[in-house]
Amino acid sequence: MSEPFRSRTFTPVPPGQRPFKTRRGVRVVVTDGTHVLLFADTDPGIPGSRWWVTPGGGMDPGETEEQTALRELEEETGLRASASDLVGPVMRRVAAHGYSDQVCEQSECFYVLRTERFEVDTAGHTPHELRTLAGHAWLPLDGLADLPDEVWPGNLPEVVASAGTPDAWPGDVGRVEESTVPI
Repeated sequence: MSEPFRSRTFTPVPPGQRPFKTRRGVRVVVTDGTHVLLFADTDPGIPGSRWWVTPGGGMDPGETEEQTALRELEEETGLRASASDLVGPVMRRVAAHGYSDQVCEQSECFYVLRTERFEVDTAGHTPHELRTLAGHAWLPLDGLADLPDEVWPGNLPEVVASAGTPDAWPGDVGRVEESTVPI
């Protein structure tokens, strides 16, 4: 795994007082077919917390899903791709994320990008990402279930396996909760 954990200060918000926000988001599953690029994410209010996520984030006003996918991919990994490189959206869901400072409900879609492994460039990370992301790694798809940390989304191997067969795409999987502090 690369990049050392950055120092940060943070005060948790009592569960009943956490602000609730909603947004639309797009995530990109970057894979070479056997490995997937994931970022180690943390909740600064929960010392020792860590889980793995795909690149992606919130849509900016006026952006299409594909534009968001490509922008987030470049900002978070340094990789420039085109819309024709994306497969999908292969899955849609509403993800409810309870953190120590907020609750975020995100309507999101997932695209798959097959590419050779590359050296990740995190120069485009936002201040929030600099505060919460603790590195990245190309992890083997067949070993994700054996990781000591959760992987969000939990059905990531299924998403990658289905990418080449539109009839097998998970489609709309409804609402899921992925939280460090339950909602």
